[in-house]
Amino acid sequence: MADRLTRIAIVSSDRCKPKKCRQECKKSCPVVKTGKLCIEVTPASKIAFISEELCIGCGICVKKCPFEAIQIINLPKDLDKDTTHRYGPNTFKLHRLPVPRPGQVLGLVGTNGIGKSTALKVLAGKLKPNLGRYDNPPDWQEILTYFRGSELQNYFTRILEDNLKAIIKPQYVDHIPKAVQGNVGQVLDQKDEREMKAELCADLDLNLVIDRNVGDLSGGELQRFAIAVVAVQNAEIYMFDEPSSYLDVKQRLKAAQVVRSLLRPNSYVIVVEHDLSVLDYLSDFICCLYGKPGAYGVVTLPFSVREGINIFLAGFVPTENLRFRDESLTFKVAETPQESAEEIQTYQRYRYPTMSKTQGGFKLSVIEGEFTDSQIIVMLGENGTGKTTFIRMLAGLLKPDSVEGSDIEIPEFNVSYKPQKISPKFQSTVRHLLHQKIRDSYMHPQFTSDVMKPLQIEQLMDQEVVNLSGGELQRVALCLCLGKPADIYLIDEPSAYLDSEQRIVASKVIKRFILHAKKTAFIVEHDFIMATYLADKVIVYEGKPSVNCTANAPQSLVSGMNRFLSHLDITFRRDPTNYRPRINKLDSTKDREQKAAGSYYYLDD
Repeated sequence: MADRLTRIAIVSSDRCKPKKCRQECKKSCPVVKTGKLCIEVTPASKIAFISEELCIGCGICVKKCPFEAIQIINLPKDLDKDTTHRYGPNTFKLHRLPVPRPGQVLGLVGTNGIGKSTALKVLAGKLKPNLGRYDNPPDWQEILTYFRGSELQNYFTRILEDNLKAIIKPQYVDHIPKAVQGNVGQVLDQKDEREMKAELCADLDLNLVIDRNVGDLSGGELQRFAIAVVAVQNAEIYMFDEPSSYLDVKQRLKAAQVVRSLLRPNSYVIVVEHDLSVLDYLSDFICCLYGKPGAYGVVTLPFSVREGINIFLAGFVPTENLRFRDESLTFKVAETPQESAEEIQTYQRYRYPTMSKTQGGFKLSVIEGEFTDSQIIVMLGENGTGKTTFIRMLAGLLKPDSVEGSDIEIPEFNVSYKPQKISPKFQSTVRHLLHQKIRDSYMHPQFTSDVMKPLQIEQLMDQEVVNLSGGELQRVALCLCLGKPADIYLIDEPSAYLDSEQRIVASKVIKRFILHAKKTAFIVEHDFIMATYLADKVIVYEGKPSVNCTANAPQSLVSGMNRFLSHLDITFRRDPTNYRPRINKLDSTKDREQKAAGSYYYLDD
């Protein structure tokens, strides 16, 4: 019996369509043929039901299902005792829970669809854990007995007896305007229980938009507003689901400081974050989540920050002796082949002139620069410094201001552009979209193996474009952008909505594609780890955002990073095991040493 319970069957509710198929799963199941009801599909049922007790794990139904709606997964042995919550039969299952500690920030890291948001709901008391018994859920007394002996017992007891108040900052801030009416200042005044409104507005740069309607805010402004709304309230449990998306580097660090300022000796702060350098900066300890997205998720024991992130990147949990990913992810910065003198002749060089562009009250000046093919140039700057404006000038979508009557000539480039905001309007499946837009690339075996396989586009082929999630849309948009033949690829924030693992995969895809195709890419990216992994050269933006800014000429990664980080007043070191960049805590010994030496960005090869 014990062997049988560690198998789960997942039936995807949006893929299983019993009315459109011949119920191949039921007809092909060997257990059904012996007369047992292992797979049931009645005319009334919306989706097939698979009995996990009777299933023998042969996997025939998985292969036979025309819609690929079934997964049969064998779980590691000890997990069946640890089920925390299951939504229903043949659905997602969460094992164990992260253990929050009072007065410390707990960070959660793991891929999308692996139960981070479910864990937050359970810890916030918004979802009662059913310990896997969705048909007869346990009462709280039984749940507390189940968790006895662990820190979670005290935690849940406090939630029940002291009525702890929990607030969650939601993951998708773009849905906030539908729920919240009024202007920024009014909403914050209503919520302000800690009398911190003025201070938080200054910290999160909200004073400029304080009279604006919530519906008129941009992504980054909405994100900062949402963080402020959570931070002005009095609560014992604060939760932040992806607080850094849409924010630039400076705002990410500000947001991290605001999150840390909420710590009190008996309050809990829990953060889900995909930008690993920010997660590193704001957490005191970390729980990793692994498993199979959409099927099951397992929470590890808490680790120290450095160890937790390294375990996630290595794909191996030493305490459980368990490997959950085939390859480990490292960030060794390879010296680009352009360093050697013999090869310089083979590169095509391009120049663009000094130019400027005025839009309303904002002026961008661009200093002339040059770039070669097979090169990735990352643009570093705060939001509102004109990075997108520069990209659009290169693309020929915006004309630069003319100087003394004569127009400035920008060399003509064929450009493929992935915008920052992706709004799906295409009324059909992903397959049709790719076929219509990038037919030649998408039929090409090299493109399929270099771009489409790693980005896991295959799984999305038959889904409607309008139903895709943020991360899925982002991957399809990247695929479309790289699939269009061009001299220059302009990619605006490729990491938005992707989880930490997908970000690294996406960086590798972009890097390999640009090198193989001998093209150039200009990339705007705020995720530090991704920016340093991608960049051959960097363009640093300086000046006052939204007023007057300058784009410097492209310079090397180290000198560019030093220049950029000195404006932000932060320093980076490298992790010795996988070379990922780590932010030094403000005024730590390392931070002071590096500032004194003037090396803000530390390349220790």
